Amino acid sequence: MKKWDVFVFGDINVDILVPNVNRLPPAGEEWEVPVMETTPGGGAALFALGLARLGMHPVFLGRVGEDLYGRYLKNYMEEAGVDISLLETRVNARTGSTISFTDDRDRSFLTFRGDCKVPDIREISMEKVSQAGHIHLTGYAESVNHEAYLTFLQKLRSETDATVSFDTGWDSTEEWSRRIYELFPYLDVLLMNETESLHYSRKETAREAAEDFASKGCMTVIKMGKKGSLCCRDGQVWSRKGFSVNAVDTTGAGDSFNAGFVYGFLKGEEPETALCLGNGCGALSCTGLGGNTMFPTLEKLREFVEVNKE
Repeated sequence: MKKWDVFVFGDINVDILVPNVNRLPPAGEEWEVPVMETTPGGGAALFALGLARLGMHPVFLGRVGEDLYGRYLKNYMEEAGVDISLLETRVNARTGSTISFTDDRDRSFLTFRGDCKVPDIREISMEKVSQAGHIHLTGYAESVNHEAYLTFLQKLRSETDATVSFDTGWDSTEEWSRRIYELFPYLDVLLMNETESLHYSRKETAREAAEDFASKGCMTVIKMGKKGSLCCRDGQVWSRKGFSVNAVDTTGAGDSFNAGFVYGFLKGEEPETALCLGNGCGALSCTGLGGNTMFPTLEKLREFVEVNKE
């Protein structure tokens, strides 16, 4: 028996959400808005919260500041069922925050990264990781930390029996280097969105990209928003259409999908079923403000998928 179901490593911050705003007031003016919500943010944190909502026992490794936002995030995570014993509080540091302005067409952001950088992957204790059955990685940044990720994954494969999921995220360096392929043989589940997959693979379609990535030995999952998602493993491809919902806020939809899919993977579900669970989590998360406020329980997820299946 492992101490944790999943070891999650990555970013955590506060999101301040201001809906139905498509422009800011002129200098010297004050406008009132009907609602302004504060919720947890950061892809890795949202993923961990999603797994906890589905009944799994994740631990989260990250950093917050010794401030109001830091205390809020630790309390929220703990109350949601995430083990925060590895969530470090930095003294005299400020927690990152993002103000998100949304309307029915698009979103824009003002972000303060804070003083609490995401822990370097080289700081992760292999002894701690070995106490989890699965590890989920984010925070890849091409040439900035490629060698560190490759070394970590090689060591993880040789010293533990943990399975690994990896969300590449957007390449802020805009290198889109094919060196990322060096990581794929050490992954069990590779997660990308459609745009990321086309950039990295240089292919014309998400299916071609998935087949290319999966040929290196990892199950590949491509998230395609309203169009749904697809999965490729051992030369076989599965795809599922997305669910139609009244979307309020798409913040964290991809991270919510990740939680649903990885849950299905860890429970031994077939890829097609795992895609349905991922699509369901992603769709339901869009029905409220913030990346986790409307994330479903397992019972609600399965009911939603059953009622809305083709």
